[in-house]
Amino acid sequence: MDVTSIIVSLLIGALAGWLAGFFIWKDKGGLIWNIIIGLLGGIVGDWLLGGFCGATWVGALVRAVIGAVILLFVWNLIKKLLK
Repeated sequence: MDVTSIIVSLLIGALAGWLAGFFIWKDKGGLIWNIIIGLLGGIVGDWLLGGFCGATWVGALVRAVIGAVILLFVWNLIKKLLK
């Protein structure tokens, strides 16, 4: 991976984490939390959806948002069960 790919991945991750917050309630963790959720959501989204939505940055964003929404749903469910 070159520097440009890393920067684009971080930007897509931050945007995906921020957008996922509109679908599922999340703690206001800031930019770093959004990047973490978005990047992990991208991994989950790629694993679940494969090549769905194409190989463009828009497709990567859609998969990352779907994965981030799933992660946030599971995270909130676990937090609710532990309380």
